[in-house]
Amino acid sequence: MNIIELKNITKVYDMGAAQQVAALQGVDLVIGKNEYVAIMGPSGSGKSTLMNIIGCLDTPTSGQYLFNGVNVSEMDDNNLARIRNKEIGFVFQTFNLLARSDSLHNVELPLIYAGISSTERKERARRTLEHVGLGDRGHHKPNELSGGQRQRVAVARALVTNPSIILADEPTGNLDSRTGEEIMGLFEDLHSQGNTIILVTHEAEIAEHAHRVVRVRDGKVESDDVIPEAKRKRYAVKRAS
Repeated sequence: MNIIELKNITKVYDMGAAQQVAALQGVDLVIGKNEYVAIMGPSGSGKSTLMNIIGCLDTPTSGQYLFNGVNVSEMDDNNLARIRNKEIGFVFQTFNLLARSDSLHNVELPLIYAGISSTERKERARRTLEHVGLGDRGHHKPNELSGGQRQRVAVARALVTNPSIILADEPTGNLDSRTGEEIMGLFEDLHSQGNTIILVTHEAEIAEHAHRVVRVRDGKVESDDVIPEAKRKRYAVKRAS
């Protein structure tokens, strides 16, 4: 079953003074359920634009985007927001946690927007924190957590709605190498449990954790390769960080 189907996607930005920039130029991409895909490319390649379109944070200039078989390329902002909240779990390089809220409340946020009752969302948030190894950190605020723990909270927030995909943008970019390895181990664990993961990175070592690597250059898919199991990087999941 295909979750994502991009067909001849273009994205053109109007820079004013009759100047236009073509960030994406006819991208075709299919991602199936329970795939683990890394999207790679240098600065200016179009990978961030592609990520924004996959994550329904932006819409294409032309082409068709099917998400779980539904054409989202022409949806209005309200429907795109619904897709983002229910179907896509975002993990960002900068964590994007509320500084004055504890871990439990940060994980609850998508459920608040979804209108879930207080009792149910607290229980789901608690279970999800346990799932990422932070069951004892529910009442800690971000400044009371290590970088790795903050990213685990962000992963829990992404998981709590049971999304169709987890979209991770440079998830180890603000972490030291050891902690970054632990987070990649966590993604490996989540994938083994059936989650579909799309990882956006410029680092080859991080991309090597994925099972498939899509390289983007000059707004086009330059290559799309399955990584043989023997060449994939692996880390044991370490629950403490």
